[in-house]
Formats: sequence, C-alpha cells, structure tokens
Amino acid sequence: MDLNLRDKVAIVTGSAMGIGRAIALTFAEEGAKVVIADLDEEKGKAVAEEIGAKGAEALVVKTDVTKLAEANQMVKAAVDKFGAMDILVNCAAAWRINFFMQMTEEDWDFEIAVCYRSVLNCTKAVLEYMIPRRTGKIVNIGSDAGRVGEPNQPVYSGAKAGVIGFTKGLAKDVARHGILVNAVCPSMTRTEKIVDMEKMFEEQGGDAWAAYQDTMQKIVRLYPLRKLGTPQDVANMVVFLASDRANHITGQTISVNGGYAMV
Repeated sequence: MDLNLRDKVAIVTGSAMGIGRAIALTFAEEGAKVVIADLDEEKGKAVAEEIGAKGAEALVVKTDVTKLAEANQMVKAAVDKFGAMDILVNCAAAWRINFFMQMTEEDWDFEIAVCYRSVLNCTKAVLEYMIPRRTGKIVNIGSDAGRVGEPNQPVYSGAKAGVIGFTKGLAKDVARHGILVNAVCPSMTRTEKIVDMEKMFEEQGGDAWAAYQDTMQKIVRLYPLRKLGTPQDVANMVVFLASDRANHITGQTISVNGGYAMV
C-alpha cells in the first residue's frame, strides 16, 4: 500500500532509541525525510546512518524538548534543511517508577516536563509552519497509563492523560487549518530497555532469572494476545495516521496494546 509519504518531512522526538527509533526508520522506509530530535546525539547519529542505508535522508538535531526555545530552533533547522514541515510525532518520554508518596517534587517536574510540556513545545513550534500552509499531521504518543492509570506511575499516568486531552482539544482547534491531530497509546512494549534487562537477569541466572521469568509471565497474562507489543507495532499505526490514508481521522486516541486496555 502506497502511503504517499515520499519526500514528506517528519520530525520524530525521542527517536534515538525505542519506539521513536522504530517510527523514524518506518518513515524512512516509506521515503520520508526524517528529523531525529533527541538529547542523545550519538545514538541519533546511529539511527541517521540506518536511515541513510535505506536510501532516505535524515537530520539529527540535539534537542531538549522540555524547552520551547530549543524546540523552535529544532523546527527551524528542519525547515532550513528540507524546506518543508509536514509531520510531527511527539514521542519523547521518561518516567521514574515509584509510589506517589515516595516521589519528590523534582520527580514530578521531570515527568511532566518530558511527557507533557515537550508535546506543547514541539507542537507550538511546528504549528507556526503548518498553519500558514494549511496542512500537517501531528501524532502524539500517549500511553494506556493515561487511559486506565498504572500503579507506581501516577504522575506519568497523569501526564499522559494530559497528552490525550490536549490531542482532542487541539484537533478541534486546528482542523479548520487542514491539520490533523491524533494520539497513539502503547502499553508495555518490548523496547531495547526490556531486552537489555532480560539479558541481565538471564546472565545472573538462578533465583533472579526465575523470578524475572515468573514476573513477565504474570504480566503477559494481562494481554489477551499473550505477548508484549514491539516498537514496530506502534510505528505501523503512527505512520498510517501520518499518511494520506488517514485523511478523515482526527482527534482520536488509538491503543496499540494487544488488548491490554479496551477503552
């Protein structure tokens, strides 16, 4: 299926690894030009090399997306390089798992800034370019934590719920400018972090490995499909929503979660 993304310009925040990396690479496979906006410049360059190997173009911009000024600079660099701005995927995220009463104010600020404020910053920056051209696609990566809540992640859940609410409100604001806004919500996803953790426990062996396996079996049983999702599963939905095949979809929240939360 041709998604008509060739030569479109897509910014993907948090794309040096994990779900963001998969999204960036999938855009590249469709012929899009990809802007990798991430604090980890070295890993971002590695992703850019992968994109180049696919015959697509990439630009790496080291960006602290929690700061509006840096978001503005990143978008300007993208437009200066490629001459256009068609798609924004707000994927940057971070969390600190803990009971709420054990979290500090700094923990709150960190999660809210990375998971929510970054979405506001990057969205405002791209809309400066999208609105005058009356076209654009924005896809925000939410989380099922924002739909149903998760223990030990109350602030993260709240921030992601904010992303979902912002997506709906913004979609109504900018529809008249021809701009579509949607959210994609993963649940637990088998990213590099989970793979690395699994390898660590496997190397330890013994009780640690047995306990890890038991925990993961319990988690997987929460998913009707009896498996965790992959970054590629999420990327497929994001790229679809950014394509012409989704030109009558806006203001929606779509979970890619193996049936974990059916909302």
